[in-house]
Amino acid sequence: MLIKGFGGIFWRTKNLDAIKKWYSEVLMIDIQNWNGAIITPQSGNQTVFSFFSEDDNYFPKNQQVMLNFQVENLEESMKHLKEMGVDLVKEQENSEYGKFIWIEDPEGRRIELWEK
Repeated sequence: MLIKGFGGIFWRTKNLDAIKKWYSEVLMIDIQNWNGAIITPQSGNQTVFSFFSEDDNYFPKNQQVMLNFQVENLEESMKHLKEMGVDLVKEQENSEYGKFIWIEDPEGRRIELWEK
């Protein structure tokens, strides 16, 4: 499995509007209507910056941040995970944004793997 870079950094916030405003004004990140921004450091790779409300169920509510790693080939990554004895905690999803799978680290933190 080849990790290409961070696919995104996600965390919860108590005051979505205030935090969006702060990041927009202080760091000049162009936060869009979907509560995040796409920051493109180089051609072909993207890092997604997105906020989730405290009650969103996309990842466990007791987890403040979820790492998203961009992978070259999700099928090969899944084969590698199976060989390593790492189970998926959620089956693969395909969307307009790409293909996604979820695993957990040994301490139970959910991690998202993404092929765009």
